[in-house]
Amino acid sequence: MTEPALVASGLTRRFGGLVANDNVSITLEHGRVHALLGPNGAGKSTLINLLSGDLAPSAGSIRLGTREIAGLGAAQRSRLGLGRSYQKTNIFGSFTVHENCRLAAQARRQRPWRIFANAIADRATNDIADAALETTGLRSQHARLAATLSHGEQRQLEIAMVLATGARVLLLDEPLAGMGAQESARMVELLRRLAPAHAILLVEHDMDAVFAVADEITVMVEGRVLETGSPESIRASAAVREAYLGTEAEN
Repeated sequence: MTEPALVASGLTRRFGGLVANDNVSITLEHGRVHALLGPNGAGKSTLINLLSGDLAPSAGSIRLGTREIAGLGAAQRSRLGLGRSYQKTNIFGSFTVHENCRLAAQARRQRPWRIFANAIADRATNDIADAALETTGLRSQHARLAATLSHGEQRQLEIAMVLATGARVLLLDEPLAGMGAQESARMVELLRRLAPAHAILLVEHDMDAVFAVADEITVMVEGRVLETGSPESIRASAAVREAYLGTEAEN
C-alpha cells in the first residue's frame, strides 16, 4: 500500500484564548486532489499555514511521507518537496516569466560551492524552469514581463514557480480567485494535469471547480473538521448543507 503523501493529525493552533484550529486531521494522497471547504472563519487559512510552515502548531503532528515536519520552517519543508501558493499572487512583476521560474528553481538547486558561477547560464536550472512553464502552458510567454500577464496567467506562473522548486505536495490557496469563466476552465484543466504526479490540497470558493476536480473533500466549520468524504457524499450531506445555510463560501 502506498504511503500517504502528507498526514496531519490532531493539529491545533491557539491565538491566546482563540482556538483557530481544533484537533484537525487531514490526509493527502499521491495522485489525488483533496479540496478544503468551509464558511468564513472556518479555519482553512490557518490550516494551510500550519501545513506550509508559515505557522507553528500549538499541538499535533504533520508527516511528509515518513518524516515528521511539524517542527520545521517553511523553507525546510519546501526543500523536502512541499510547495504552496497564496491567495494573493506572489510573483516578481519586473522580471520575465522565465526569470521568475528560474529563481524558484535556483532556490531548490542551491550550489554554495559555485558562488562565482553564472546562474543565468546554468543549463540544469534553465531546463527545470522551462519544464515548469511547459507544464503550466506558459512556455510561449517565457520572455514577457510577469506584470504584463493576465490575472489568470499570473496564477499559472505562481504554480509554475512552485513546480520549479521540485514540489510533489502542492498546497494551493484559492488559485481560481478573481478569474473569469475562461481562465477558470484553464486552471481546472491544469489541476487535472498536475494531479497524477502530485498530491494537491485545494482551498477554493468556486464550487463548480471544486466538484469538477476534487477526488475528496474536507469541510471545516469553526476550526474543526465537520466531514470528509467523496464529492458525492459531501454534496448529499445534511450536516454540510446546514453548515452552509445562510452563509457564503470564504473568498
